[in-house]
Amino acid sequence: MLFQRVNIESIGFTLPPEVYASSDIEELLKPAYQRLRLPAGRLELMSGIRERRFWPRGTSISHPSLRSAQLALEGSSISPDEIGCLIHASVCRDYLEPATACSVHAGLGLSADCWVYDLSNACLGLLSGMVQIATLIELGAIRAGVVVGTESSRNLVESTVNTLNQDLSLTRQSIKPSFASLTIGSGSCAIVLADRELSQTDNRLHACVARAECQHHQLCQSDTDQAGSQMQPLMQTDSEQLLHAGVGVGNRTFQQLLSVCKVPQPFDATVCHQVGAAHRKMMLESLGLPTETDFSTFAWLGNTGSVALPMALALGLRTGFFQHRKRVALLGIGSGINSVMMDTEWASAPVYGELDENAITNLQPVAAQDAERAL
Repeated sequence: MLFQRVNIESIGFTLPPEVYASSDIEELLKPAYQRLRLPAGRLELMSGIRERRFWPRGTSISHPSLRSAQLALEGSSISPDEIGCLIHASVCRDYLEPATACSVHAGLGLSADCWVYDLSNACLGLLSGMVQIATLIELGAIRAGVVVGTESSRNLVESTVNTLNQDLSLTRQSIKPSFASLTIGSGSCAIVLADRELSQTDNRLHACVARAECQHHQLCQSDTDQAGSQMQPLMQTDSEQLLHAGVGVGNRTFQQLLSVCKVPQPFDATVCHQVGAAHRKMMLESLGLPTETDFSTFAWLGNTGSVALPMALALGLRTGFFQHRKRVALLGIGSGINSVMMDTEWASAPVYGELDENAITNLQPVAAQDAERAL
């Protein structure tokens, strides 16, 4: 799918304030670790994730989503009246109904003529929302739209910890499907897209492709459908099979993207889905892409689901990582297995969000290394 009229106008993000190291999670898991004689440090060693973040207890999903969307809109040249579509696209939501997008729509004061709904597509939620809004813009149905989402990992991590500590039948082998649940983090992100004639940037969404190889849909499954702050989800993941199947699907999707773009070497940089070290390494190697031009955040944010890739893109833009790399491929992969990949081009970095001391500390080495490489 090629786009001629779609610009990425701005990105807003909100980072949760509470930081939990992998060592903190392992301390909570001490009963299970001692019973199974698991070595401390295993969680970070296997995933490359040293910490993740939680929202304060009782935080609704719509609250950070509203903040991220406000930041994106306030930083753009687009007025609320010009937004023709608002999509809330994270796995997490406030209720089964009404759509969490309704709370965000009311908080932003958007027009009554705006399309408003939730979209669910696992880790591809925000990218899928971008595609839907971009298509509406390309068709001339709307002039601008917002896709936003917030993921909250506290309940999943805490439910997993409690289950692992209490289930005395677990073995070193049977505990493995729960490992991925302990790598999940929280975050919030919003993207404003606009018609080129309305836009004040020249950040282009050139193309996107999608691929569905859903014979793999049982490799990563969450609990039954739940919503709201009291949900206690569990997730089972065959991490090894998911890794190899996901890389295969990603490779085939990337070949589709290259074919659609019709440029031999179109990309100056990449952003992958932020799962962990093994996934990133294997994915980039299979695509023949260097790690030096790929921006990652999983080491200090964990796997933040649908907002992982958009937040990594935003933080990469914020640090200047893409300053000398205009053409950026967004390489999205999600449970199912589905894949969505995009060809984007950046002339400016319209990113809005607050960075705390921890975030600045994590981003400074990246910015310094990139500045050194640019000399």
